[in-house]
Amino acid sequence: MKYFLTGATGFLGGVLARLLCERGHEVVALVRSPQKATALTAMGVTVVTGDITEMESMRGPMRRCDGVFHAAAWYKVGARDRSIAWNINVQGTRNILELMKELRIPKGVYTSTIAVNSNTHGAMPDESFRFTGTHISEYDRTKAAAHDVAKQFMNDGLPLVTVMPGLIYGPEGTSMSDDALRLFLRGKLPAIPKGAAFCWAHVDDTAEAHIRAMESGQTGGSYIIAGPPHPLTEAYTLAASFIGKRPPLFLPPAMLRLSSVAASVIETVIPLPAMYSSESLRIQAGVTYLADSSKARRELGFSPRPLAVGLEQTIRYELTQLH
Repeated sequence: MKYFLTGATGFLGGVLARLLCERGHEVVALVRSPQKATALTAMGVTVVTGDITEMESMRGPMRRCDGVFHAAAWYKVGARDRSIAWNINVQGTRNILELMKELRIPKGVYTSTIAVNSNTHGAMPDESFRFTGTHISEYDRTKAAAHDVAKQFMNDGLPLVTVMPGLIYGPEGTSMSDDALRLFLRGKLPAIPKGAAFCWAHVDDTAEAHIRAMESGQTGGSYIIAGPPHPLTEAYTLAASFIGKRPPLFLPPAMLRLSSVAASVIETVIPLPAMYSSESLRIQAGVTYLADSSKARRELGFSPRPLAVGLEQTIRYELTQLH
């Protein structure tokens, strides 16, 4: 099969490209900077220069493809400049889906997120739930809007499947949670918040779920492909046991909320590192991003590895990069 892929220079997209190539598929990857795509070229991916915010840059490369994987997104929690978030996450998604419709692409898979449901306060909603309150971050807000765009296209008959990952981790991860883990391995993460919890899925398992969604997912619907739920404190206790260290201190959520208020004042004067921005601190302050992946397990055969297994694999790899 011939697949058009966005986000291939990113963490998830790069693994997805690799898995597709390993299975003999032809992959056409849209990238903004070919200089960052040498690894893709080496694995046999056809790299084309373009941008999801510029529809015409995608028309030729997408034409005559058997399917589209739209995994590109703006994901910069705590970033000072958020002005491009809407253009990439919402308008970029609309551009992709408009072209899919115009070019009559047989099927597409769109990467949404369980963050569209914001803080679940310990609950694990399924695909039928829809959050209607105020989102915690600009990423959550714009991805929720893009999720609505995808839903409208599906309601209008576009052969699209939406997948909703949770926290994605693995070797060479690029998110704030990956950066925090590396700080811990270097002995530079003194404390983490109590109460925060996520659904943890290894990047390979998440990419595999994308492929299964393309091959057998029901068009017009969504699949939560989030991994097993674990508190952040449990994940770091596991991490500490793997390397023979003590876990970080566990801070009460109230302390993070107060720090968030202070940070919101400070960052009006000077920029703060993303991890210590008011937005990031709000997300860490006892927030839970949880969801029920039973449907994906049942219909797609989604089977994410246990956190103890995937986290140890990740840590063993990251330790080799520290020396």
